[in-house]
Amino acid sequence: MLKIDGGVTAAKGFSAAGVRCGIKEEGLDLAMVYSSRDCSAAGVFTTNAFKAAPVLVDIERIVGGRGRAIVANSGNANACTGAQGLRDARRMCGLAGELLGVDPNLVYCSSTGIIGRALPMDKIEDGIRRAVMELSCDGGAAASRAIMTTDLVPKTTAYELEIGGVKVRVGGMCKGSGMICPAMATMLCFITTDAAIGASALREMLISNVERSFNSLTVDGDMSTNDSVIVLANGASGCADILEGTAEYELLDRALGQVCIDLAQAIARDGEGATKYVEVRVTGADSHADAKSAAMTIANSPLVKTAVFGEDPNWGRVLCAAGRSSARIDPSKVTLYFGDVKIVENGEPLPIEDAEARRPMLEDELVITLDLGLGSACARAFTCDFSYDYVKINAEYHT
Repeated sequence: MLKIDGGVTAAKGFSAAGVRCGIKEEGLDLAMVYSSRDCSAAGVFTTNAFKAAPVLVDIERIVGGRGRAIVANSGNANACTGAQGLRDARRMCGLAGELLGVDPNLVYCSSTGIIGRALPMDKIEDGIRRAVMELSCDGGAAASRAIMTTDLVPKTTAYELEIGGVKVRVGGMCKGSGMICPAMATMLCFITTDAAIGASALREMLISNVERSFNSLTVDGDMSTNDSVIVLANGASGCADILEGTAEYELLDRALGQVCIDLAQAIARDGEGATKYVEVRVTGADSHADAKSAAMTIANSPLVKTAVFGEDPNWGRVLCAAGRSSARIDPSKVTLYFGDVKIVENGEPLPIEDAEARRPMLEDELVITLDLGLGSACARAFTCDFSYDYVKINAEYHT
């Protein structure tokens, strides 16, 4: 498997565009992804009760398992906007389908930004018209910038692999920086592949990989109304149909999984106000569920995250967080590391200087490893520190 450039346009048959339509004060704010042929489609969406209008529309459409295009805007979430919001979301899909010459029911829509405001549809419609005209096989970079809100950097990734002697590509883009916590992780993510795979198999593949990536991601423990991951597979590579339970399925699964991991880690690195990327690894658990619970509880702990920001080796906060998770824990068997420095062994603190415990915390990336000593299950969580800037960004977001 080879990492390549291109993001959502790395796969054959896909084009994209990112344009400015004036929703945000500056920068690109409307993106489009388009396939030249029909696709299998799968999606995973927020479980928040206040689902945004585009999410509700997409949930209706994804049942059919088909797709051709995605249109997404930033700067306005079209969430908590009632019946008008639903009309506007359907209008986004309808106009895009009309201009692309495809069934509007095969067009998905997404929005991100401020909640509770109606979409400026005159600007949205102008943006859709411009995006259709600017679709390009090189448009993935612009599209990735057009979905950004408080993100500091665009987030894209792509891989090429060989399946049955045919080169197959998988690529994606996402946005997300704050209001990040599963289920599903708070973000917009669009993934494309030129593999040939049915919608049912694609959905199973997506769900399992979302669990290990976006559902193992947190910045601030808060869940959005707009979370969406949509995958389109158009078969343009010419590979044979990929079926569940085959070696070919495993190869594609690995590539899709790596795309999801790359993008989840990119969101954690770009967390609002973040100065450090943090990966929490829990090993030696009785079950994956236990490992995941402990890892996510540690990753969500404000006390752990602020200690990381302050480069303070206050390791008791890590154990405290793990102890309030749902994981089965025997304190006498727990071993804890900050980076390569062992802090606790079999429940006993080791006689090390604070400066040595602090050393791994001085780096831009920190791995916290907690071995529960009870079994063989493990899990990872991706997060970042909490800085002063996180409070400032979110205190001033609306005003």
